[in-house]
Amino acid sequence: MFEIVKIGFLSISFLDLIDILLVTFIFYKVYTIIRATIAAQIFYGLIIVLILSFLAQEANFKALGWLLRLLTDIWVIAFVILFQPEIRRLLVFVGKNPIFRMFIKSDESNLADVITETAFELAQHQHGALIVIVKSVGIRHIVETGELINAKVTKNLLRSIFFPHSPLHDGAVIIMNDTIEAARCTLPLSSEPTKIGRPLGMRHRAGLGISEQADVVCVIVSEETGSISVAEDGHMKTGLSKEGLRNYLTNSLTDTKEKGLKGISQMFKRKKIFSDLE
Repeated sequence: MFEIVKIGFLSISFLDLIDILLVTFIFYKVYTIIRATIAAQIFYGLIIVLILSFLAQEANFKALGWLLRLLTDIWVIAFVILFQPEIRRLLVFVGKNPIFRMFIKSDESNLADVITETAFELAQHQHGALIVIVKSVGIRHIVETGELINAKVTKNLLRSIFFPHSPLHDGAVIIMNDTIEAARCTLPLSSEPTKIGRPLGMRHRAGLGISEQADVVCVIVSEETGSISVAEDGHMKTGLSKEGLRNYLTNSLTDTKEKGLKGISQMFKRKKIFSDLE
């Protein structure tokens, strides 16, 4: 195996480095989930018991080693019972991770349907809307300008947010991984006052502006005309039909998934190259 560092009899290969990084990441995520909770104190206690058990075996303390071994034999069951809420939160985190979501059934088509149905129902009532769908890297600095929601995307929730008398209807909704992260968010305005030969309102300039600065798809519903537009990569399409919007969102979100899979494929190819250097 391709060696990175060798100190005496100790050698560290590329796979060893990946292994260490993965274990470090897992321990870090576990720590961030259980810190400042009672479970953290229990977790520290279990670690101390494991360390004492190891030391007792090395020192050949038979009685103490037997006692501690009884505890370590049931620590897995105790861990599951004591940390049930934390394990559930960890599994939710894993399920929401984009890398793992690439290997399970995707909800892109469902998300496209929900956004499309919501946009056209809002357009029929001429209720303005600004919906930002994050494709890859999150836009936390934008999320922090609004009100945190952290709820699953549904048509009724979006319609409630953009209802004119709702305190959250001004600003944009940020959606990532089928979750509404925040509402009433402030977006950067595009420097272009016109597009496709027509002047842009503040809502359209905001949608175009965020598409110029981040990898997102922005759906804009005009309050004045009820027309629906989409902004992506600094470009804007206006006057979309219902099927046109659905097809656009489905294709755009599917392309994002395929890019992610392509990146993972390239990573495994690089790994194979390192393996061939043995």
